[in-house]
Amino acid sequence: MSPHTAGPKALPVARRSFLGTLGGATTAAVATAGLSLDSSIAPAAAAAFLDEAPPGDRIAEAYAARLHAADRMAAVPLPAQVSNGDETGVPNYAASYTKALPHDELGHVDPSAYGQLQDALASGETSDFESLTLGPGHRLLTNPMAGLSFDYEGLDPQQFTQPPAPAFASAETAGEMVELCWMALLREVKFQSYGVHPLAAAAVLELDQLSDFNGPTQGGHVTPQTLFRDDLPGCLVGPYISQFMWLDTPFGAEEVDRRMRTLLPHTDHATRFDEWLAVQEGFVPGSERFDPVRRYIRNGRDLAQWVHIDVLFQAYFDACLILGTPPSAGGLGCSLNPGNPYLGSQTQLGFGTWGAPFIKTLLCEVATRALKAVWFQKWFVHRRLRPEEFGGRVHVHKSGRFQYPLHSDVLNSKAMKLLKLKNGSWLLPLVFPEGSPTHPSYGAGHATVAGACVTLLKALFDEQFLIAHPVVPNASGTHLLPFNGPPLSVGGELNKLASNVATGRNIAGVHWRSDARESLFLGERVAIELLKDTLSLGPEDMEDGVSFTGFDGSTITVTPG
Repeated sequence: MSPHTAGPKALPVARRSFLGTLGGATTAAVATAGLSLDSSIAPAAAAAFLDEAPPGDRIAEAYAARLHAADRMAAVPLPAQVSNGDETGVPNYAASYTKALPHDELGHVDPSAYGQLQDALASGETSDFESLTLGPGHRLLTNPMAGLSFDYEGLDPQQFTQPPAPAFASAETAGEMVELCWMALLREVKFQSYGVHPLAAAAVLELDQLSDFNGPTQGGHVTPQTLFRDDLPGCLVGPYISQFMWLDTPFGAEEVDRRMRTLLPHTDHATRFDEWLAVQEGFVPGSERFDPVRRYIRNGRDLAQWVHIDVLFQAYFDACLILGTPPSAGGLGCSLNPGNPYLGSQTQLGFGTWGAPFIKTLLCEVATRALKAVWFQKWFVHRRLRPEEFGGRVHVHKSGRFQYPLHSDVLNSKAMKLLKLKNGSWLLPLVFPEGSPTHPSYGAGHATVAGACVTLLKALFDEQFLIAHPVVPNASGTHLLPFNGPPLSVGGELNKLASNVATGRNIAGVHWRSDARESLFLGERVAIELLKDTLSLGPEDMEDGVSFTGFDGSTITVTPG
């Protein structure tokens, strides 16, 4: 592993300029966060103001609350940010994200253009980003500067970290790529048919024999029930798709029919090298072809398209509406988390705090904080290549045009052989004509938002509540039928919802399993820190906090920060 400094040792200019507007003592405290810091030191003027304020002074109390939140944040040191070393260890930046920059005929990035990107990330200057050399398709990079943003609640985006991504040449990366190839081959197969479909059986067999595969197992082996799933609590129970992606959604006096506009089958993109190279250069050579019939999510292609154009917190807002609406109005009427301070009240209902408007606002609020945290990881720490870029490396390698340090598990994969027979190339077929978004792969934005929003929903609703009338779609995906199987809990189906969204991006060919897994946990940490501040700011007695089940199965109790 090699340490990676996120930008220069001094703060980028945008952050230094902001600090210059603060008082001297506050500037010193913030600028040295992560070093030896006495977070109890406040500016002299602030201390005097608080000392002189009369008892019950509202402004003084509000000011003290904000100072307390800032002190809590400043007491947490900046973590070491560690990349996997591939940027300097693999020639031609072949293991790094380079999409939308200019490339040569093999798909290697122009080194001077990549150097410009590195310089801009180090300086943090808008002018340096505006001077970048983009590929001839002139597709714009997605918001690198978001990783330099501040926040007013929770921790600073740069106080979170993720472990190094699996290395380019590792067996783990090879195993993840083999899984992505099987996902591509199985996009038209219904999730409910995995137990009987021969292609799914072949996928199970190969994944079970890989040197390093981190998907869930049953009895120590990959099975049709574990295929393309996660081992979060509840994710292996019942149908592959969460109930919260099928149940119609009450929206006030309206109702949202969850049948979606999906794509026609067998409409993959970038399966020829010239098309693949054009996509890396910023062009979008293909176009979408849509099914004229709207359907409930049935298979990988449907799920991939759902996560293509969703509002990032859409799935969880839908779930929130389903959970909080009574059955008489089309929802589940789920009870609230037992830690809600108004559950035992004989005189009050929660509303602006710990009631319906509060819950929905907090759910949306955490999404932007999650994005800032993961955008710092993407651009300033890891810069991991997208699976489509890795597929290009495999194709060039197996074509004998250039040799990369690729693990034998991917080079000898049956899934790769089947793709070559089907498409005439070893490229990873993509669901979206533009391929991946124009930002690095690790961590995953969708998965981080999923982890954050689902964590909040578990902290706000009773995760033990059982879904009364679960459903599954019919074979054509045009109607819902009763599901007859094991009981499905709200907590399990929320975890499954997060997994569906994160894994749907993998099925589309734009993310890796480790992107999804580690980003769910990143989002969980972001939500916990936001909750700490939220609990501190309310007037209610919340000393016991709220408890819920974490993604690792442990009980998490969040108390005021």
